[in-house]
Amino acid sequence: MATDLPPPYTAMTRHAMMPRASHDETARFNFLTHFNRYLSGAIGAGNKIAYEKRVLPAFREKHGRDPEHRYEIRDAMNGDSWHRTWSALKRNSMEMRQHFGRQVVLRQLDELDAMARQYNEHSGLLELDPAVEQPHYQTAVDIHCQPGGYHTEEREGDVTVGANYDVGLFATTGGALGGLNDGGGQAVVGWVKAQRPDWQPKRILDIGCTVGHNAVPIAQAFPEAEVIAIDTAAASLRYGAARAAAMGVENIRFVQASGEDLSRWADESFDWVQTTMFLHELSSKAMPRLLAEAYRVLAPGGLILHIEQPQYSNDMPLFEQFMRDWDAFNNNEPFWSAMHGQDLKQVMAEAGFGKEDQFVAGVRAVVDPEIFPPSPDEGEEDYGRAAIWNAYGAWKAQTQAEAA
Repeated sequence: MATDLPPPYTAMTRHAMMPRASHDETARFNFLTHFNRYLSGAIGAGNKIAYEKRVLPAFREKHGRDPEHRYEIRDAMNGDSWHRTWSALKRNSMEMRQHFGRQVVLRQLDELDAMARQYNEHSGLLELDPAVEQPHYQTAVDIHCQPGGYHTEEREGDVTVGANYDVGLFATTGGALGGLNDGGGQAVVGWVKAQRPDWQPKRILDIGCTVGHNAVPIAQAFPEAEVIAIDTAAASLRYGAARAAAMGVENIRFVQASGEDLSRWADESFDWVQTTMFLHELSSKAMPRLLAEAYRVLAPGGLILHIEQPQYSNDMPLFEQFMRDWDAFNNNEPFWSAMHGQDLKQVMAEAGFGKEDQFVAGVRAVVDPEIFPPSPDEGEEDYGRAAIWNAYGAWKAQTQAEAA
């Protein structure tokens, strides 16, 4: 296989809950996978050329200085024809992916709903609570351009949104998350086992789990642990629980709950609290509440770990910040820009995690390189779309004296 091409859609590892794609549907997913790779690579590189050759000189001539903020670059770049074309194509690729995945799912929805119902009735992995309200920051927009976001239903007991997420994520990421789209969870497991080879957490909480792509690998890696994966979206949880059951994972439960209110769990009741690409989905008011709750339920000596794209800092060029901000303004990620502009270390400290206990580490998705060869430009970040993240975490102080 040529290393400059993404793997074919048929390289995905099938599980029983995965929606089936026909020959023509597979071909379209392959087109979208290649289209995304092309937009992020060859075409995307033109943005920096446009900035350096046209936009920046024009800005200097008009203002007599360089841009001082990523928003100034955004305003200037939005007038450039290359960037406008690239941005429109990139937005359209996401809309095509979402609507096409939805078509694939709806074609077989009766079968998928029935199968999920069977798995969930017999596995005991699903616990729904209709009293849990969807937060406004999830209902205000269709997150990631998915129609209805991740919480809406076609009918009672529906799994459409979860199945759509699962069937199309491969095309969005160009296969960078591996055959089960779980490269992020595998990366977390690899990092933890490298840092604490003998550590055996007994209770693990994954907040904002969606369909469990990242929680299931944790459960598989620590089979003696009880893993609780929570989300507010019942439609995603139904699919996630059925998916885990189809894969034979038994030590995980999918529970409908909000990370802002973990009152059903006692203080210091988890050894590990995890979020994966979730903090940027939270409003500025929700994130501190969630972190404070995470601190409360985390046992002394326990781990909190957040997988996210890098925070903006003085060391990150303004042009890179602008490119990373694209999702905030064009992919229905309204809190992305503000979240990544915060001092996350300070926010975590205000929730109770001592700055001396915090750390930042780099992690990369773990996939089978024989099936998913790295691209030639694997060292490039792709401004937030590559499967390369920062782990922002802390080992909670053992005693109050240490915390103080």
